[in-house]
Amino acid sequence: MVLLHPADPNVALAEARLLTMDMAGADSNFAIAIGRLGVRSGWISRVGADPLGDFVLAAIGGEGVDVSQVKRDPHPTGVFFKHRDPASSTTQVLYYRQGSAASHLSPDDLDPNYLAGALLVHLNGMTCALSVGCAAAAMTAFELAPPGSIRSLDLNLRLQLWDVARARDALSPLIRKADVLLGTVEEFEAFFESDVAGEAMVAAAAMGPTTVVAKRGSRGAIGLIGGVPVSHPGFVPPKVVDEVGAGDGFDAGFLTALLEGCSPQTALRWANLVGASSVSVPGDIQGYPTRVQLEERLATWPENEAFTS
Repeated sequence: MVLLHPADPNVALAEARLLTMDMAGADSNFAIAIGRLGVRSGWISRVGADPLGDFVLAAIGGEGVDVSQVKRDPHPTGVFFKHRDPASSTTQVLYYRQGSAASHLSPDDLDPNYLAGALLVHLNGMTCALSVGCAAAAMTAFELAPPGSIRSLDLNLRLQLWDVARARDALSPLIRKADVLLGTVEEFEAFFESDVAGEAMVAAAAMGPTTVVAKRGSRGAIGLIGGVPVSHPGFVPPKVVDEVGAGDGFDAGFLTALLEGCSPQTALRWANLVGASSVSVPGDIQGYPTRVQLEERLATWPENEAFTS
């Protein structure tokens, strides 16, 4: 998608007269973040046959992500706005993507030969919120994932786009096929109708995933990996500027470590570091570290001592 946000991050959207245009979106954010960590990545989607589609393809491809499987579509490229709410000091997002090019993704857009060589197929729950065709394409992607590959899903409920009941209907079949399930503590509690994150994660694991991880922002993350509870504190970035995109970076750090055969603790540590790096600068993708930066910050950034399991 195309992202528009006030050029001055201290100005509310309603008062802004100058906007900056960037590229963002959960799936492409992930592809860029994991690519910076040294993993070859590709992005499958649809963008409009319009100047905004040109911009998105150039931006994502310019990051080294393979965009050969992205189709051009007569419908418009999706747009969203992001701004810092002065009252709450939180980042607010407004989506304008109903009927967008990406919402017309279908199983026919997936090339079995392309996916046959994948070591990891990563999906995002928000994709399924866009249309029935998108949900079907997501299921097809998991079905085409080759034996031995990792199938991962981030709940990413985005309740601006649908309600929990619809999300549960659409995502439950994917959860049953997933090896790895990620989400925030709040998403797990809402999706699995539990006020206790641990209970929600047990319910998630009972559906099939052997690795379940709940993100806790600055407090780090907790996981249930092979039935064993794990946790790790978050990192303290130099400053917090923009939280959007941190979850996608977290996923990239965690899954990179899994692909390299690292321990669960190391995977959580990498994930927390990439997420913390993301929030330290404006923009969804600008803060994602390279592999060299990851290793430097693992050695120098402090962990959050306020973390409690």
